[in-house]
Amino acid sequence: MTGTNGRGTDGRGSTGAEAGGEAAHVAGGTTGDTVAEVVRQWRSVRPDLDTGPMEIIGRVNRCSALLQQAEDAPLRHAGLSRPEFDLLGALRRTGQELTPSELARETFSSGAAVTKRVKQLTEQGLVERRGDDRDRRVAHLRLTDAGRELVDAVLPEQLAYEAAVLSGLGAPERGALAGLLGDLLHHLEGRLGALRV
Repeated sequence: MTGTNGRGTDGRGSTGAEAGGEAAHVAGGTTGDTVAEVVRQWRSVRPDLDTGPMEIIGRVNRCSALLQQAEDAPLRHAGLSRPEFDLLGALRRTGQELTPSELARETFSSGAAVTKRVKQLTEQGLVERRGDDRDRRVAHLRLTDAGRELVDAVLPEQLAYEAAVLSGLGAPERGALAGLLGDLLHHLEGRLGALRV
């Protein structure tokens, strides 16, 4: 379409991601939305096109980009990246050993990315590997005591941080947004999940 990766090439934003957010401002009445101007511009030069999808996709991508830029303060203080914490969290919440391929599915990551993160976390003493008795090619991964303690210490702080990020929305709005995003995710996983690497 027009690009919706949320990483505009200039301050104004020329991608569909930014356009999406801008459109929402125009159509939804949101004030201060940094993407609304992009949609307004598209409507000016191509009034024949329906820019409605930009209002959603663009905002989702723009929010994602801003959250990535801001990083996650508690995770950063703990010396963890979001992908690393997701991996540790998967091992903690499932409560069992997982193979690298299972971790890849749990964290929506590629096998190569999981292998790299596991190596780093193992070197930090947060994850340990156990070989498979029947297949040397298979590794079983689990948290060390230090890894479990770190996850349990960081998670409450991370949740509080995320609550603060969302504090501009009331409980009803957060509930409605969570439901709508859940519907969108379910739809996309059904259509695009099989294409994920």
